[in-house]
Amino acid sequence: MIRSSKSLPAVSSALALGGLLLSGCMGGPASLGGEPPLTPTSRYSLQVEPGLDRIALAVHETGLSANQQAALNDLVSRFAIEGASALVVEAPAGGDPVVNQAAWNVKAGLVAAGAPDHLIRVVSYAAPDPRAPILAGFETLRAAVPQCGTEWGSLTRTGDNQSASNFGCAVNANLAAQIANPRDIVSPRAMTPADAQRRAVVFDKYAKGEQTAAAREGLISDARTSSAVD
Repeated sequence: MIRSSKSLPAVSSALALGGLLLSGCMGGPASLGGEPPLTPTSRYSLQVEPGLDRIALAVHETGLSANQQAALNDLVSRFAIEGASALVVEAPAGGDPVVNQAAWNVKAGLVAAGAPDHLIRVVSYAAPDPRAPILAGFETLRAAVPQCGTEWGSLTRTGDNQSASNFGCAVNANLAAQIANPRDIVSPRAMTPADAQRRAVVFDKYAKGEQTAAAREGLISDARTSSAVD
């Protein structure tokens, strides 16, 4: 049977349409395009998000109430755990002597709760009411947990030679969810001071030609070890 050459354009069009549909089903490249990361493992990195832990205390001419002092105690406990750099007491601006005294009462309450005096700052803020509450709090940090799997490229399309769009996301999400102190993400902790007394002992023994290592405890003697082996 001889087919007419007139049907060839229709066949070519059908093949082209099928190719377009197939490429559409395959999706974009695995990396989803865009600016490639410096290294495959740097597509996701640990990040922190700033926050604020702050309480509001009503102004009382008679000083702090028992509930307010209890709230300050809890605030200082959270401040110690957080490791923030400063506690800030904010008083409404306006020069009201009762408000000013209340602000210094709050600072005294923070010190009584165990907060270091040099880490507490008293400032003013613009308030709609001169007897607005006294604010006390500190800045917090929390680890940002990335949302993995919101977009996916085709893992079979690796022609751009880039890592997949979600590569490393789950690892960093798990680390962010488990890290105890998010400030460790920002900078490493300072080293604790050296034990000067122990160092002096070691140097003294070294100068006398004696053994500088400390005696190890709980070790089985060679004799007991050899007698235990048959």
